[in-house]
Amino acid sequence: MKIKSVKIWSEDLKLSRPYTISYETIDSVENVFVHIQLEDGTWGIGAGSPAEFVTGENILSCVNALENHSEELLIDKNINSIDEICESINNRLSSTPAARAALDIALFDAHSKFHNISLIDFFGKCHNGLFTSVTMGIKSIKESADEAKEYVSNGFRFLKIKTGSDVDHDIELIHKVRETVGNSISIRVDANQGYSIEDLNKFVNKTKEKNIELIEQPFPRDHDSNMHKIPESVSDICAADESLHNPEDAIRLTNNKKFFGIFNIKLMKCGGLYPARKIAYIANQNNIDLMWGCMDESIVSISAALHIALSSTKTKYLDLDGSFDLARDIVSGGFMLKEGKLIPTMEPGLGVNYIDGMNI
Repeated sequence: MKIKSVKIWSEDLKLSRPYTISYETIDSVENVFVHIQLEDGTWGIGAGSPAEFVTGENILSCVNALENHSEELLIDKNINSIDEICESINNRLSSTPAARAALDIALFDAHSKFHNISLIDFFGKCHNGLFTSVTMGIKSIKESADEAKEYVSNGFRFLKIKTGSDVDHDIELIHKVRETVGNSISIRVDANQGYSIEDLNKFVNKTKEKNIELIEQPFPRDHDSNMHKIPESVSDICAADESLHNPEDAIRLTNNKKFFGIFNIKLMKCGGLYPARKIAYIANQNNIDLMWGCMDESIVSISAALHIALSSTKTKYLDLDGSFDLARDIVSGGFMLKEGKLIPTMEPGLGVNYIDGMNI
């Protein structure tokens, strides 16, 4: 069945709750969308959320890449040749991973719909659902404690706290949040490349009684060698984020002694589901746990990440809260959120539908 049409556009989805990380404040979000249609009318949707501070790709370069190349990459191609199409996309759009992800997700949505199965069933389901963490940006200690209490009251059991600006503040923050939420709530930390070796050792030693579940990207990407200078008991609970963009990075991080005990796979970094599966395979071969993360994203791409996350035996952590604070979206469905647990709807494809009034 051939692909007959492709449409590209962008939307400002806005944020209802702006937040700060170690190097900038985020208060709005623009996503690019791809709608493809097959000869028989089957359609698929994909979404990309470029993050210039991570991949160097902005919304303009993302949209331009799609407008310049999507038709030649997709039109009249057989949807059943999806792997071959994805290889072409990866080769042609190598510098714009969010653009690649948007095309890739639309292809997998249409392909699984064409075969009348959910995407998770196409990949092979390993988990029925998993709890996601919810992310807390950098705030004052009191504001953070109040926010943590709010999330817990709303049913979330896993908190991810942004740190990395000042290690002494971070230590005090963790103590206060743990005191506020009690011992039954899991706390994860994302340092966003903000620590030195000395900072990390100090943070770990001063919070060791506070049961930190994992520490995401403690060092800058170009300081990955620092991971071999810390105790293995610490590196085993550290997750590669900015250090892990693509399958080539996954291979680099597993050569000889592994650098991280956890890989955080984000579709917007690696370019979609096709390369994400390759990274997951490398992790599995090297006994590395998987965390699936996101940017600020539409339900479209969050649903895609959820489907592939639940299809991997090595998936241990979800951080797929990227659609929770959007002021608006263009689709509904995809998954259910039950007391912090994400469960796919199991409808064909991604299981998403356009919100009434969308003119495609």
